[in-house]
Formats: sequence, C-alpha cells, structure tokens
Amino acid sequence: MTTATMNPAALTADWRDFVALTKPRVMTLVVFTGLCGLLAAPGHIHPVLAFTAILCIALGAGAAAALNQWVEADSDGLMKRTANRPLPAGRMDRQSALHFGVGLSFFSVILMGLALNWFAAAILGVSILFYVFVYTIWLKPRTAQNIVIGGAAGAFPPVIGWAAVTGDVSALPIALFCLIFFWTPPHFWALALYVRPDYAAAGIPMLPVVAGERETRRQIWGYTAIMAVAAFAPVLLRLTGALYGTVALVATLLFAVLAFRVFSSLELDPAKMKAERALFRYSILYLFILFGAVVFDRWMLA
Repeated sequence: MTTATMNPAALTADWRDFVALTKPRVMTLVVFTGLCGLLAAPGHIHPVLAFTAILCIALGAGAAAALNQWVEADSDGLMKRTANRPLPAGRMDRQSALHFGVGLSFFSVILMGLALNWFAAAILGVSILFYVFVYTIWLKPRTAQNIVIGGAAGAFPPVIGWAAVTGDVSALPIALFCLIFFWTPPHFWALALYVRPDYAAAGIPMLPVVAGERETRRQIWGYTAIMAVAAFAPVLLRLTGALYGTVALVATLLFAVLAFRVFSSLELDPAKMKAERALFRYSILYLFILFGAVVFDRWMLA
C-alpha cells in the first residue's frame, strides 16, 4: 500500500507533480526522435500540423509514463531513485494518476487522428498500450529480458513522426525503429548495473539482479555489436548518404569503446562504476547525434 493510499489527508499534489508523472527528461529523447522521423519524411507538412504531431507524441509518451507510475507505485517506493515520485512520496493518490494517464492517452490519440491521420494515431495508441500492458504489467515484473522486448515501446516515435507526414511507413522509419530497439538494451543495462541494489530491493528481475554483473556486461557488448549493424542499415540500404554514414561511424566507434570498457570492467561496487555511468550518459547523446544526422543527410539528398 502506498503512502498516498494510507494517508489521503497528506496529499499535496500540484501541477508540478502531474508534470513529473510524464517523466519530462525521458520525454525529451522521445520527442526528438519523433521530430526527426517527421523531418526526414518526404513531402510537406504545415508547421502547425507538425507541431500538433509532436505535441501528440509528447502527450502520448507522458500518458504512458503516468500509467507506468500508477502500476509501479509500490515498487517505486522501495527504490531510492524513484521514492520521491508523486505517488510513492504520498503527494498524489493513485486514482488521480490513473485518470490523468488514461485521459492524456485518449486525448493524444484522438487529436493525432483528427489533426493528422488515423494511421499515425493508431501507431501512437499501440505504442502506449505496448508500454503499459506488455512492458510494465507483463514483462518487467516477470523476466530479465523485459527491456529487450519492451524496448520496442520507445522505438515507435520516429515511425509515428514519419506516418504523421506520409500516412504510411517505409524502409527508413523501420530502420530507425530497429536502431532504437537494439540501442535500448546496452543503454538501459548500463544504468541497471549501477542501480542494481534498487532493483534488487524492489524485487524487479532486471538482468544484473537475475544473471549478475558479468553476464550483463557480456550482453551489453553483444547488443552493442547488433546495434552497430542497425546504425549502418540506413547506409547499407541506400536510404541515407555519406554524411550520415560518417557520423554513424565515428559515433558508433566511440559507443563501442565505452561498451568495451564496461565489458572489461570487474567493478562490483555500484558507487564506483564510472565506465557504466559514462556509457549510459553517452548512449543518450549517441541517439541525438545519429537522428540529427539522419535529418541533415536527408535534407542534403533532397
């Protein structure tokens, strides 16, 4: 039972808590990849409609995050890094979070359908449902491979952005989907290594908790190799040109160097895991760099 459920009189939620439910820092990358998918798409879209599409992607991501926290309120209260979120901290009741998340979900999907097209709206709806039901409710509490399959939820934004312009999906947005999908495990497991005590305390079967640090490092290295192939897929398929290829080569080599440092590390103390923190931070920058390069490359080829 959460603090909020036990003591309703203590609730002090304000607008900042509702914003916090949307995980705005995580949303930044979601919005950026969605924007890049939109800007890389062929054809023209009115700036107002483009803004509306990105707003819908942001609202959909925020809705999924809110519902995620509604489901995980109890486990969040057991982890230091999440204990101060609105629900476990007792500033908001779970019903408010549920209503907020569901309402935002419907609003984002309906607005996308009415303003842009229903194909893009359908993908947005699927991405929200996948994150909440497949990843949060089904996979995360049951299997150490949760982030591998569940990572698909975070790979939808460039596809949605592309579909908002074109009304369909072609090879490039699928390639970008695959890039995020295979990027997610090394990105997230780098974090999971140094927050392992939190996941262990909450009973969440993340890979470092279930398989240990050595196996996690090995899988980070393995998925980095797969991710590198996905990063070069747009070039190999002749969907992008030399600009993207050059940027992808340099950025991916640096990612591989950092991933190899994690693979080679024998550090067991989460407080001293500098290589893991470096990879996690760079992995976020890596996606910004590659997606930005896709957009500029497409503009140069246009």
